[in-house]
Amino acid sequence: MNGIRSKLKLIGLVAGVALTAATDTWAQDAAAAAAPAVAAVAAVVAAPAAAAAPAAVNSGDTAWVLVSTALVLLMTIPGLALFYGGLVRRKNVLSVLMQCFFLVCLVTVQWVVFGYSLAFGPDVKGFIGNLSWAMLGHVGAEPNADYAATIPHSVFMLFQMMFAIITPALIVGAFAERMKFAAFALFSLLWATFVYDPLCHWVWGVGGFLRTMGALDFAGGTVVHINAGVAALVAALVLGKRLGCPKKLSPPHNLPFAVVGAGLLWFGWFGFNAGSALAANGLAGSAFLATHVATAAAGLSWAVMDLIKNRHVTVLGVISGAVAGLVAITPAAGFVTAGGALAVGAGAGFVCYLFVTVVKPALGYDDALDAFGVHGIGGIWGALATGLFATTAVNSAGANGLFYGNPALLWIQFKAVLVTLVYSGVMSFVILKVVDAVLGLRAPEQAERIGLDLTDHRETGYTVLD
Repeated sequence: MNGIRSKLKLIGLVAGVALTAATDTWAQDAAAAAAPAVAAVAAVVAAPAAAAAPAAVNSGDTAWVLVSTALVLLMTIPGLALFYGGLVRRKNVLSVLMQCFFLVCLVTVQWVVFGYSLAFGPDVKGFIGNLSWAMLGHVGAEPNADYAATIPHSVFMLFQMMFAIITPALIVGAFAERMKFAAFALFSLLWATFVYDPLCHWVWGVGGFLRTMGALDFAGGTVVHINAGVAALVAALVLGKRLGCPKKLSPPHNLPFAVVGAGLLWFGWFGFNAGSALAANGLAGSAFLATHVATAAAGLSWAVMDLIKNRHVTVLGVISGAVAGLVAITPAAGFVTAGGALAVGAGAGFVCYLFVTVVKPALGYDDALDAFGVHGIGGIWGALATGLFATTAVNSAGANGLFYGNPALLWIQFKAVLVTLVYSGVMSFVILKVVDAVLGLRAPEQAERIGLDLTDHRETGYTVLD
């Protein structure tokens, strides 16, 4: 525990100094550098409402966003559930499936009761939405022009609900096989309320300060992946290593499960990214193309690295690379060309591979399923790459990046990444400590040896016949 505390103190010190340095510059450059992007981001979040026409529901746009909503739900159950479930040991497969499934229920209720209002409701000083939309008050069949002027407000709310569900589910990969179920449930509820909802408002909510600053995040690089990734790292450090880690841990118990899960993630991600255009239009098609191209490039990039290091291309490597590509292209999908998507994907496979196979073993922490190595690092790369490859030739409501003559966007993206890392890291640590004090975070040693399927749920994933 002393080693963990030392690491966390060092992380907090470095993050605090970096955040202070970044905030000192905001007042100097935000007005000049971010002004064009401010209006751009406002238009991106309300992409279909770019025209000044009166708000009216468009049936094609509504149908596409409803389909996209279902696709994003598919990413969590069964996509992420099977992907993570196949990678753990057989004695914990049900616990992971249960955590993903339970989060759909838990976050849905939280989102309806007050989560959506905190994330997207009328702004309170750039930090949070007020509670005037609690219990979905003022959220009905009429469009809300601030967010999406051609689909019902309730459909936009539903689409965003699926993002709120999958984000805490991503964190499960870090603490798999060793957190008590009751602690997991309480942590997830608190984290969704005090970490996800405010950060979502900062980036996507009208009046949010990162949105006003001009940060670009088309579908969740900062809000979803960096946010969940850094929380995953903190959780892994606070809980400590699994028993026997790393020498006595068995390999993934069911790789076919993981392959099916990765395939469902790839399929569902088209709703995640292309659906974020909030309309059935050319921007949705461009985001769809960028998503597919980047994912393929990342899978190939990871495979090449596997071949160089291990002389074999592994199934686990290719699916991990593909997921890294999906993560990295998320913030950039609506802003980059196909060529830019190739670069984002190839870079994601390379960077995430190095972090998972070199950096993590060197640092010695136990991020069980590489939630930080893939989602955190992939999200950081994707957000910064948006500052490199974004171009208004793809999306006039965006901004040009460094390679298109605007280095200021890269600096804005860097500051958004830094804010996300610091806020999510500090708040996740506080919430974990509160939950530990109330319920205790870690499963008892005997329960961990037996497996959480039996100790938490009194069930087993596989029945052995006589």
